Amino acid sequence: MGRKVEEVVEVLVEPIANRNGLELVDIEYSKEGQDWILRVFIDKKEGVSLDDCQSVSRELSDILDKKDPIDKTYLLEVSSPGIDRPLKKDEDFIRFSGRKVDISTYAPINGEKKLNGELLGIDEGNIKLVVDGEELNIPREKVSQARLAVEF
Repeated sequence: MGRKVEEVVEVLVEPIANRNGLELVDIEYSKEGQDWILRVFIDKKEGVSLDDCQSVSRELSDILDKKDPIDKTYLLEVSSPGIDRPLKKDEDFIRFSGRKVDISTYAPINGEKKLNGELLGIDEGNIKLVVDGEELNIPREKVSQARLAVEF
């Protein structure tokens, strides 16, 4: 059910984000304890402000109230994706080329399911990554999660 809700919400929130000069990064709909939580993550180059989050939240809340596509009671949260932003779209892998990333895979790549390295981009469905000086081409369908690495 979570994936269907996320797809419905994506169609509703994408135009709101675009009108406000924001990028829709991700949507999560999950149960935490007794509560269902609908999280919408937005971003922009110069960073997301509290006003950005409130504006998208108000507009999306109004549309969700009118269209009522979710049959359960839920909490709506709109926020930035944080410093360990997920990479979901091809554009993300291009935009963050040169940055350190953490990638988890469904099956081992070179004996590892968790990889950390420099992102080189994406080419023909393969994420290009340098790990310990070795260039890897990781098939996108084998990636369970990709995030910007948190560096201190």
